[in-house]
Amino acid sequence: MRLDKWLKVSRLIKRRTVANEACDNDRVWVAGRPQRASYDVKVGDVIELHLGPRVTRIEVLAVEEHTQKGDAAGLYRELPAEA
Repeated sequence: MRLDKWLKVSRLIKRRTVANEACDNDRVWVAGRPQRASYDVKVGDVIELHLGPRVTRIEVLAVEEHTQKGDAAGLYRELPAEA
């Protein structure tokens, strides 16, 4: 699944167009490198979201086409920030 779509399905970013813009502006990193919106998300990927002054690190636990609002948090787990 594309990175921008996964970010929307997981509800980390509200809209796919916003997720796409974040990728274009090097605000979404996978495995320590900025990635494009077309990157194919896999289970086990570590994604860093650089949104505003905050950096959020998450690990992908599942890749699903559709999820309900209550189940979206089950697609990932938050990791502690690197020092």
